[in-house]
Amino acid sequence: MTQAKSPTSSKARGPSPAKAKTRRKAPSVDNPGKILKRSRYSKAEVYRIFQRFHADNPEPEGELNYVNAFTLLVAVVLSAQATDVGVNRATGHLFQIADTPEKMIALGEDRVREEIRTIGLYKTKAKNVIRLSEQLVRDHGGEVPEDRDALESLAGVGRKTANVVLNIYFGHPTIAVDTHLFRLGNRIGLAPGKTPLDVEKAMEKVIPPEFALHAHHWLILHGRYICKARKPECRRCVIYDLCKSPEKEPFDAIPEVALRARAQVERDERETAD
Repeated sequence: MTQAKSPTSSKARGPSPAKAKTRRKAPSVDNPGKILKRSRYSKAEVYRIFQRFHADNPEPEGELNYVNAFTLLVAVVLSAQATDVGVNRATGHLFQIADTPEKMIALGEDRVREEIRTIGLYKTKAKNVIRLSEQLVRDHGGEVPEDRDALESLAGVGRKTANVVLNIYFGHPTIAVDTHLFRLGNRIGLAPGKTPLDVEKAMEKVIPPEFALHAHHWLILHGRYICKARKPECRRCVIYDLCKSPEKEPFDAIPEVALRARAQVERDERETAD
């Protein structure tokens, strides 16, 4: 006699539900994921990557509004955990009435707090803006110092903020590693590292000297608008055919933006040769 199959058998239960496809989490400072030991790219490949960035955007600029070194410093301090658009909205009037440390001190913490209340952590940031203004007047004659250690001694100023000021205002080839640069360095394997400082040092080693001044802008803009955290927009990627990220979407053809940049690089090389 054939034994009846138990209702708990796999057939009785029906087909098992398909496993949900999980998306790889983008690297972040809190969750960097598996870290490569070295860059995925040769020196020649890195050079071609930055040739593309240059061909696509020869003179990249930061997106924070400022009128002098002091207002740039304040804007970068305020940009922590806030968008550049939000900071620009908050500082539009502030920088009209207080564009020097002395004017900012005269304005006072309460007024500064009211001016920037639309951005995150505005109470702490207002306190830091007044403190760093006092430090600039007391220790630096009211001028923003062109020195990383001196900058980092100011209230609310860390290495990233110091690097931004040194790069944008003073023209130093520094690499300011924000969340976008950290993600990009690890995701595409250009300059992997467990910490922002690791990525900064790795970037400094691989970026060709002739591209060092603008490198941090190109990478931040690329990470902010193209190689986004949740879903990279590979169809808009200027380095698509050079990228070695395992997350790269497969296409039948190279995106038009990458082809245009590649053609521009070839034109530039011909002009240089002539």
